[in-house]
Amino acid sequence: MRKTTFKISKMDCPSEEQMIRMKLADLTNINSLDFDIPNRQLTVFHTENHDQIFQRLDNLKFDTSLIDSVSADNYIATTDNTDREKKLLWQVLAINFFFFALELTTGFISNSMGLVADSLDMLADSIVYGLALFAVGGTMTRKKNIAKSAGYFQLTLAVFGFIEVIRRFVGTETIPAFQTMIIISLLALIGNGLCLYLLQKSKSKEAHMQASMIFTSNDVIVNLGVIVAGGLVYLTNSKYPDLIVGTIVFFIVGQGAFKILKLSK
Repeated sequence: MRKTTFKISKMDCPSEEQMIRMKLADLTNINSLDFDIPNRQLTVFHTENHDQIFQRLDNLKFDTSLIDSVSADNYIATTDNTDREKKLLWQVLAINFFFFALELTTGFISNSMGLVADSLDMLADSIVYGLALFAVGGTMTRKKNIAKSAGYFQLTLAVFGFIEVIRRFVGTETIPAFQTMIIISLLALIGNGLCLYLLQKSKSKEAHMQASMIFTSNDVIVNLGVIVAGGLVYLTNSKYPDLIVGTIVFFIVGQGAFKILKLSK
């Protein structure tokens, strides 16, 4: 048995953890994975060499490097937590999908592209957690097909979002309802905090997961961005803060789509 530790510089939220789990899911020489998100490290207990594991991680473009690989003769296999992980994934999936529907609906009602874009960011997380659920006990072929479909769907939404932002930049659109932007984004912020709390609560004591990692999550930053945009819409009486934030978030959603598509290769 070997214990290999990797530095993954761009692993900073639970969504990326799920993507890594899916990428390594079909490797039979892996016994367990231990994620340390605050320190951006992954420890893998495995047999044989670590070359194939490193190749899979490197394909995700999360800036992966090898820290060390040592013998783990005293390794003790952990119990199977599949049922508990499935329950957790269903919980965070439900929360993300609820706020996707809420933000999408209120975004169109309030004429806010920031809220619409944020809803797609929530949808992106829903897709990742949904893919993780399908990956549990599923075949690699099915996982790749679902990832490909989900990635193209998310990318299509991001492209249509960019087109709509451009149309609103050059058009004479109604100024967004800043009250709705701020209130709904605050609720989404609470939802993301709950998801991260559930994910953190599920970790064993040895996982070294600290509450501070919540504030590194892209989702939290996006929620705060929409709240700030709502405040600027109020102060400037202009549509442009909302459109600028929407553009940034659509870009983030597009990046997420490309990450999901990598899982299908």
